This record gives sequence, structure tokens and C-alpha cells, in this order.
Amino acid sequence: MFPKYFEFYNPVKINAGQNALEGIPSELSRLNVSRPFIITDEGIVKVGLLEKVLGGFKDSDIVIGAVYDKVPPDSSIKTVNEAAQIYKEQSCDCIIAVGGGSVIDSAKGMNIVISENTTDIVQLAGHDRIKNFQQPLIVVPTTSGTGSEVTLVAVVADKEKDRKMLFTSTKLLPSVAIIDPRMTLSLPPKLTAATGMDALTHAIEAYSCLQKNPVSDAYAYSAIKSVSENLINVVKNGKDEQGRFKLAVACTSAGVAFSNSMVGAVHGIGHTVGALAHVHHGMAMAILLPHVMEYNLEKAGEYYAELLLPLAGAEIYASTPTDQRAKKSIDFIKNMNNELNTICGMPNSLKDAGVKEDQLEKIAKRSLNDGAMILNPEDMDANEVLSVLKKAY
Repeated sequence: MFPKYFEFYNPVKINAGQNALEGIPSELSRLNVSRPFIITDEGIVKVGLLEKVLGGFKDSDIVIGAVYDKVPPDSSIKTVNEAAQIYKEQSCDCIIAVGGGSVIDSAKGMNIVISENTTDIVQLAGHDRIKNFQQPLIVVPTTSGTGSEVTLVAVVADKEKDRKMLFTSTKLLPSVAIIDPRMTLSLPPKLTAATGMDALTHAIEAYSCLQKNPVSDAYAYSAIKSVSENLINVVKNGKDEQGRFKLAVACTSAGVAFSNSMVGAVHGIGHTVGALAHVHHGMAMAILLPHVMEYNLEKAGEYYAELLLPLAGAEIYASTPTDQRAKKSIDFIKNMNNELNTICGMPNSLKDAGVKEDQLEKIAKRSLNDGAMILNPEDMDANEVLSVLKKAY
């Protein structure tokens, strides 16, 4: 259905391709800043990716104000407050985030603390509650999954209350996204699989949620095609630089899509699975995606049928009867999950991912409070969420 009205906004400058890293100093100059705070994690430092970024500064006059490499697997209030304090103490004037979703969310979180001059970020959780313009933020993703380099979303964990807080505001959109295929070459197979399925989930939910629009559809469709064509091969051969680059661009495209149309119940439930059972976000997305699609089939079947073409290709699409295409799309994703499980051991059930059966009811009830549930094509109550969880278990 063509919408009567929609909005689309994507002001992030995207520098993509070989040697994109070397352009960071000129981007800082364009933004009229010169003392960056670099936020990353210990794993990025250990595998030499931070060194690659710093190498881009060797012929410039830029002075690195501080490097913070203590970001945990899930961004937290403690992390963003600590990083913001160091930023202020070192008189930095911009942020460079080098890492995956947790690092990028931490960068956005610390930016909120700095720009809003707050000590309690919890009060700003939710939609469009950030009032001040943020510090310039350059994002260098090291995974191909979250799309956070082009989104208006940040997720920060409140570990004391065992929950993940969602922040959404156009002010959280980064200034520049640096998409350099060199930054994902060292990503292990299982993480490549999980982050790739995260990108696929972003795109499929963006294409089928209640706020979808023709422009976000175009980005989502392109991302789905590229992930489907490249993910399995890249998991098998991590040194495929061209495949890595295509996945990175697909991730960014999916990020642009869902930043404008938002997502649905896969994310609403998945955020809670991550918060309560500490399952990697991408793995939760992969496991839940086909089961939520089955639940949404009556309302979103038309869209899932259309997606069989980018998912499976022209031959399978043409040979599948029209009324079976939506189900075929779901089966294709289940088969992808099974193949990824065989290749790299990525779990394809909540049980295998470490979720305890007695956690399911609590996950179901708490999922209803997640903002992503609002735009799911089909309404869900706690019992319906629990039913999906049991099928995914």
C-alpha cells in the first residue's frame, strides 16, 4: 500500500571504499574540529584495527585528545558516563567511534551526556527527548550488521535494572560514516554470520513494518539482495574483500532504511532476549526472524512474497506460485540459518544460544514495553510473544 504521507531523512555523509580511512583528517577539517576523542574496545585494539585508523593521521596535524578502549560487549550507563568525563577532561571537540554496535551506541550515549550536560542519561531515554545538537561524530564500523553509522538510534544497557534503553533522535545521526572494507576482514566467521543476519533483519523489518515507505523500501530491498548473495560466501572465506565491502554497504543501506521506517517485533523481542539472557544481538535476530515472520504472515505476506526475488533470485521467484512466495521467503531464511549453523556453529535456536526455558515468560512480558513492537505489522500480546519464543526455543 502506497502511504498517503511519509518522511525520509539521511544527512550522514558516507565515505566508502578503499582508503576511506585516510580521508578522516580532511573530514575533521571540514567539520572545523581538531582534537578527536577515539572510543573503541580492547578487541579492536588487539587485532590492530585501531592502528589502521591511527595510520590515517600520520601526515596530518590532528592531535588525538584521548583513546578510550574499555567499551564492553553491551554499552552501559557506566561506560558512557566514564567516557564523557574523559572527553571533557581532555578538552576534546569531536568523537571518532571505531567498532561495532556497542562502541557506536556508547559514542552516541556519551555524546548525549556531553551535549545535554547531564549526569542521568536515563531521563532522556525514548523518542525525540534530546534537545541540543551533538558533538561532531565520525563512525568507523568494524562489523557489517548494526547500521548504527547511519541511524538515529542508540541502545544503552541499564545493568542495574537488567534492561536496554532505546534513544531515538535525528540529533543522534553521525556526521560521517567511514565504510572501509579493511575494517571487517578480521571479523571471525560466527560474528560475520551474526552481524550479517542482523543487517538482513533490519532490512526485512524496514520493508514490512507499519511505517515503511517507497524510499526506505529501495534501500531495504538493495540490502536484502546483497546480504543474500554474499553472506554465506564471506562466512566461508573471510578474506573476500569485495564480498566484505558489499556486506558493509548492505549493512549501511539497511541502516538508512530502518532509520526512516523503523523495525518490528524481531527487534522488540530480541532487545529483551539480549538484556535478560545476554544473547548476542545478531544471533537473537537470526533465530527470531523466521518465527516472527510466520506470525506476521497474514498482515505482511504480500511484502514477504515480494522479497523472495532479492532473497532467492529470479529463477526460484519465477518458479514459485504467487501464493507460496511468502512462505518460501521464510523457508529460505530458515535454510540460511541452518547453513550458517553448519559452517560456523552459529546457534539457530534460543536454547542453543543459552536462553533458559524458565526465562521465556519474563522475556515475553518485558518485550511488550519495547518501542519496536509498536510498528510491527501484527499486534502482539504477552501470550502471542511467548508462543513465538517457544517456537524459536
